[in-house]
Amino acid sequence: MAKATKKQALGRGLSALLKDPENDINSAEDKNADKVVGNIVELDIDSIEVNPFQPRTNFNEETLRELASSIRELGVIQPITVRKLAFNKYQLVSGERRFRASKLIGLEAIPAYIRIANDQESLEMALVENIQRQDLDAIEIALSYQRLIDEINLTQEQMSERVGKKRSTIANYLRLLKLDPIIQTGIRDGFISMGHGRAMVNIEDQVDQLEVYEKIISNKLSVRATEQLVKNFSSDETPAKPEEVTPEMPKYIKKGVKDFSDYFGHKIDVKVAKNGSGRITIPFHSEEDFNRIKKLVQRDK
Repeated sequence: MAKATKKQALGRGLSALLKDPENDINSAEDKNADKVVGNIVELDIDSIEVNPFQPRTNFNEETLRELASSIRELGVIQPITVRKLAFNKYQLVSGERRFRASKLIGLEAIPAYIRIANDQESLEMALVENIQRQDLDAIEIALSYQRLIDEINLTQEQMSERVGKKRSTIANYLRLLKLDPIIQTGIRDGFISMGHGRAMVNIEDQVDQLEVYEKIISNKLSVRATEQLVKNFSSDETPAKPEEVTPEMPKYIKKGVKDFSDYFGHKIDVKVAKNGSGRITIPFHSEEDFNRIKKLVQRDK
């Protein structure tokens, strides 16, 4: 009977496997641990607690609502990472903004990577093996590289050795994660290529990225055409206003400024327009200083 129950649990997928007391996985050596390490699992959001030692405590409410709106439309693009505390109980390792935004819109489950005791080496092996797969899209590869940085603390040089890729190649994949989530989804769904994404990364503002993305989709632009569009887009930005040429100060004002400064005991600022009109500014440094200047002005009435 027990064997039948286990088979049935396995048939329900990883989420069901983790909820089966008879298959409780606590270390990398436990049975079925290989099915969890390096894989995405849908976890009940109520089974996850935040890390009490999380150094970040302030979360911008507006950006959190924007992320929640994105998750409502597109889902959680990048899974969170949790560590197993006990049976069906987990603690957040990374992805608290995604976690909070998902709770904000009432999601009951969230995709997660699960870290279990002594799984560091197993996780690294699983991630490296995952990167070598041929059917991964560019964003999946980028996320795997990012996990090696965040969770295994590998540098790009170390990753280059592990996966047999040039450091510049790894850097190009990681830059794709700077794209707006909608564009990342477009790459994952095959609407645009990694080449399109690499071109758009050169636009920092994500609103501008989306504007270019819409043009690529509607006009079916090639990568080369996209590169030119991005180049033109950058050059079309509003040029900086030319510096205003300050007219030369007339001699009578130059002499008068010195007299004003000596009288009020401060350096007096004078602005002169092209038409000859101007403005005199008398600075003060305290209430006492202000009252002193006021008396000087009133004394001459």
